Amino acid sequence: MRVLRGLLIAIGVGCIGWGAWLMRDFTREQLTSEAFWLAGGVVLHDAVLAPLAVLIGALGARLVPRAFRRSAATAFCVWGTLTIAFLPVLSGEGGKAGNDTILGRPYLLSWIVLTLLLTAYAVGAGLRRRKVTARAS
Repeated sequence: MRVLRGLLIAIGVGCIGWGAWLMRDFTREQLTSEAFWLAGGVVLHDAVLAPLAVLIGALGARLVPRAFRRSAATAFCVWGTLTIAFLPVLSGEGGKAGNDTILGRPYLLSWIVLTLLLTAYAVGAGLRRRKVTARAS
């Protein structure tokens, strides 16, 4: 385990070093912008996203039947992460002027299909868990 941990730490430090190397030619303005977005991401996560996830988890624990809780939590975490990644293209702000190919895909349809698949997974896994639990009792 120590060897694996050491290997993962070395890989992480190497990736950080590579990232720093790629930023060597950045201007002061670009570095300031990077720092702003990095700090903003931490604040957004800790002040908004994490408390919202805890609140939704607490509500889900009360409203969702026990057999469905694990699969619902898993589906929600995947759905929430991918929804955040989809936001720029779902809002229409993800394109660049002069490049019509970026938003030329059915992102809304893809997001809806993703939502339906994750819902089907959560329901199916919950039903299976309920069946297994009923058999064990």
